[in-house]
Amino acid sequence: MRTGRLLGSGRSADVYEVDEAWVLRRDRDGWGDATAEAAVMQHVHTHGYPVPTIRAATRTDLVMERLTGPTMLGAFGEGLLSPEEAGLILARLLRKLHAVPARLSADPAVRVLHLDLHPDNVMLTPDGPKVIDWANAEEGPPGLDWGMSAVILAQVAVGGDAVAGVAHETLAAMLDANEDCVTDDGLAGARARRAANPTMSTREVQLLGDAEELIRELLH
Repeated sequence: MRTGRLLGSGRSADVYEVDEAWVLRRDRDGWGDATAEAAVMQHVHTHGYPVPTIRAATRTDLVMERLTGPTMLGAFGEGLLSPEEAGLILARLLRKLHAVPARLSADPAVRVLHLDLHPDNVMLTPDGPKVIDWANAEEGPPGLDWGMSAVILAQVAVGGDAVAGVAHETLAAMLDANEDCVTDDGLAGARARRAANPTMSTREVQLLGDAEELIRELLH
């Protein structure tokens, strides 16, 4: 497909304008499978979960609904969202997702997992928050999903950059009253996955120990 104006770039993909209603997300490195991602998004959409509508998908290209509004991360910078509000939104989105039955597994303990749910993957649209970037989605125990979101936020919180304080407050709000959702196995699995992630910098991997310590402090 021919691409229009470049709208944004992430660690592994670029997003281009198609027209006023649709965008094209294209994987740069060819490691993803947009058709599998689209199947997951369509599944959760049929169960009422807030995701962009999908129009077409190939292995590297995903044509989906063009959303308006900032990401949660952008909303922090614009003063539109507090860390506490962000944490509560993330917790609600995780709980809502884990109420969706698995698409493939018949095991009632298995659920659809996003595995990359953080403030830069939630867009605040006029219709409410919508979750983007399902490239890492799998099926498994919900504790792993909670662990991944917690570790991602905690890495930023202990990293010492300008948004460290915001990340810490967001993490604390997400975990508040949800202590039962973060399991030891889920947290260990999340840390191992982050350490093995090829897009992680050496510095980010080095922060994982401090990140886990922070999560455990907030859980007790």
